[in-house]
Amino acid sequence: MKRVLTGASLIGVAMSLANAAGAQQQAPKQQMDSDFAASVKQWTTRPEFMTPLVDHLPLSTTIPSPKQVFGHHIGVPNVLHSQAEINGYFRKLAAAAPDRVRIIEIGKTNEGRDNIVVMISDAENIARLDQYKANLAKLADPRRITPAEATRIIGETKPIYHVTAGLHSAETGPPEMVMELAYRLLTEDSPLIRQIGKNLVVAFTPVLEADGRDRYRDWYYRHLIDEKDDLNKPASTPYWGKYIYHDNNRDINFSDPSAREMMQYYLEWHPPIMHELHESVPFLYTYSGQAPQNPDLDPILYGELPFYSNFEMSQLTKMGLPGVWTHGFVDAWSPGYVGFMASNHNGMLRMYETFGNAGATTMLRHIDTGEVGPGARGGNQTARDWYRPSPAYKEVEWSMRNNTNYMETGVLTALQLASTFPDVILENFYKKSANGVAAGAAKAPYAYIIPANQSDPTRVKFVVDTLQLQGIEIGKANGAIKLGDKSYPAGSLVIKLNQPYGRLAKTLLKVQDNYPDDDMTTYDDAAWTMGLMTHTNIVQIADKAVLDVPTTPLDRFVVNGAIGGAGAGGYAVLDTGSVNLAQLRFRLKDVAVRVAEKPFKAGGREVPAGSLLIPASAGGQLKPLIEELGLTAVAAPGDPGVPTHDMPIPRVALFSTWGSTQSVGWVRYAFDQYKTPYDLIFKEQVRAGDLRAKYDVIILPDQGRSPKDVVFDLPMKGKPLPYDASKDFPTMGMYGSSPDIRGGMGLEGLEELRKFVAAGGLLITTAKASGVPGGFGLVDDVSAGGVSKDFYAPGPIVKANVLQPASPLFYGYSQKTMPVRWASNVLLGVPKTAKQYVLMEFPGGKKSVMSGFMKGAEEVKDRPAIVNMPVGAGRVVMFATNPIWRWQNLGEYRMLYNAMLNWKALGGANNLAPVKPDEGAPLGKTPRVDDGSKPTGLTGSDDTGTPN
Repeated sequence: MKRVLTGASLIGVAMSLANAAGAQQQAPKQQMDSDFAASVKQWTTRPEFMTPLVDHLPLSTTIPSPKQVFGHHIGVPNVLHSQAEINGYFRKLAAAAPDRVRIIEIGKTNEGRDNIVVMISDAENIARLDQYKANLAKLADPRRITPAEATRIIGETKPIYHVTAGLHSAETGPPEMVMELAYRLLTEDSPLIRQIGKNLVVAFTPVLEADGRDRYRDWYYRHLIDEKDDLNKPASTPYWGKYIYHDNNRDINFSDPSAREMMQYYLEWHPPIMHELHESVPFLYTYSGQAPQNPDLDPILYGELPFYSNFEMSQLTKMGLPGVWTHGFVDAWSPGYVGFMASNHNGMLRMYETFGNAGATTMLRHIDTGEVGPGARGGNQTARDWYRPSPAYKEVEWSMRNNTNYMETGVLTALQLASTFPDVILENFYKKSANGVAAGAAKAPYAYIIPANQSDPTRVKFVVDTLQLQGIEIGKANGAIKLGDKSYPAGSLVIKLNQPYGRLAKTLLKVQDNYPDDDMTTYDDAAWTMGLMTHTNIVQIADKAVLDVPTTPLDRFVVNGAIGGAGAGGYAVLDTGSVNLAQLRFRLKDVAVRVAEKPFKAGGREVPAGSLLIPASAGGQLKPLIEELGLTAVAAPGDPGVPTHDMPIPRVALFSTWGSTQSVGWVRYAFDQYKTPYDLIFKEQVRAGDLRAKYDVIILPDQGRSPKDVVFDLPMKGKPLPYDASKDFPTMGMYGSSPDIRGGMGLEGLEELRKFVAAGGLLITTAKASGVPGGFGLVDDVSAGGVSKDFYAPGPIVKANVLQPASPLFYGYSQKTMPVRWASNVLLGVPKTAKQYVLMEFPGGKKSVMSGFMKGAEEVKDRPAIVNMPVGAGRVVMFATNPIWRWQNLGEYRMLYNAMLNWKALGGANNLAPVKPDEGAPLGKTPRVDDGSKPTGLTGSDDTGTPN
């Protein structure tokens, strides 16, 4: 039966909130741990940093406390627990209270550690957990039930409130806190805890980045435990997880197995609320979904978020905690944060940032250093504002226990509110799901179509797999589709938006052309349009008739490779733009391969430029690879009638600084997915020299905050910071090893790179690293400048014009203007006399922005996007773009691979040298002159009216 809030029940709710707020009133019979009370009081650096919700802890004869297991309470100085210890503690809780704790094994990390979810509630709720799971699935898909059935289900179901900890490894407090919180939920006999246990199932992900937790813990014990100068702390560990740092919370396409496993868990259990625990700003920030907001999410969400955050701020402030605030930090524009899977699926992401010391060492923290700029998120965090009525202190002695007190008090307050309104949580969850279905039929667009027979089906597969991973329904058209004057072939894929996750599909597939204000900053990228990022044709449909197109649900998108018999010239593997073509070359490591420089016909079929010519003798190796990789091989004629060149496999090195490994990590991830062999090298290997004897191609990917960081990296100050394996620190030395990570390659390393290029090597740089060759004299005629202070471009997708389409860098690309992600504020420049070395450039101007926004777009007009510069016997290819950005811009990946694989054919001997520049107007042509008249805008650039 649906619960109606009458006047009497509203009074009851108010009394419940008031009583629960005073839930420190434990039952008199319950014995408290006096040692805990004394210890946490000692570790809490100021009395106002303690609250009545966490200043006590019950003793239990049946449930093991953290001290009974570890020998100390949570928050003890200088102690961090490993992932195995943390998971092990939760397993002990499950063994001690199997009727109140269930552990769900959801998978493994990159390095093989267990990923678990722990659910805690009253025994009655745990006994009915599978029924709740089934009920939540019904509420998540309102097409399966009637409104009356939804009302009944809501009355029979308890919501799951999911808390995640340890996503960011240097944010060390949350995995510690959740152990104490779990113990408290199982042992404390107070009105609040009883209410939580009765009305909610509280789920925990104890350590979401398990590999990084252990690596950071080793680093902390090795280098940071005695560091108390917050203004001069040593650098952090080079790695958290195997590949990435903070970007594990920007992993929009779920590259990381832990993120994928969480997504699969979410779609199985449908927790209406996911609450991520982070650490950064003082003292506790609670997320309110501030602007800019994604308007395609349900408006209900934007009422729920401040409802919770304002309640927490008022309650914690009432308890005397200073520095609790909301609003001015993280916005609700990007869908790519891991916990945003809840909001994306009609639930709600909640999030804290609690002040932390990146470890368990108590230290003096200088919060107001006088260095806060006007654009800082949240402004001066020690200044009062309407969303921060009780600001943080300008300096403070801060401890791990302070962190635990704030965070645990906050979560208990959130659980207080949630457990007071469990039916409202479920009603909102159901209503948002129903609204999502209705929205897809109420207003255009009504669907997206991925037309069949695209040139590269492997990119279509990438899109489809990513959508289906997130529960988005895709249908395959039973026949040809006719919508007005538009037609699409049978087999086209149709994503109708009148489905529960239609809003998510729209968010991922639409052009982000509705950013509310160019003067408003956003926490992450402003654009992510999947079709533009992957160079896949995805059509937005405004004709409502598309909802009636007959389709068959797509179970899985399979790309079948095709290979026939060999011809006189062996096989021609068609280059249709797939990155798998590059993978094929690397996997045919012992086969001599040539590449066609121009298109030709084979058996009446067009063979594009860039296609691989494989000898017939390799057919046995080739056939299974073609089928696996979804490629097409046809019989090649003995003489294709076009120029060809050898494609020897390059010996590739990927350079990384020690202080900024994340962007390099994304390249490593892509290389590993596409089975690309490479050596990961650091300053030590570069300084050692003799690089040309070892490598043909060296890649300097985007890293650091500026080109200078690529060269000089971590400053040589403080103590040495070894990152190498040892018995005491077993996670050190993975993915590279160094006796001291301080200091970069320096000018000594740059000289070795110059020698490498001069001796015939290919140096490839991307994004900010492309400021190194021109900025440090490795190349002539290329400058590296910057943008104005008013320029702002948070990852928009912009147009780039291909100036030399015959270049091997553009094998697999047919368009003369293509979408690329804007990657860096380093602007390359070349003089007119070197224009012939520019392969691609940005047209600039607002009309060049395809998705997202770019403030100051005129500044990039006619700036080089790719420069291919000869140096000695070698070359330097500079991408102002970042051709491998996260696991997203798949459409750009091939440009980097093309440069690598065609390293011997980028100019010179193969008649592929860039064309010469225009040598000027004919002598008889009337010279151009500025007569002072104002441009009309009728000729020349659409943006400026500049005359031709």
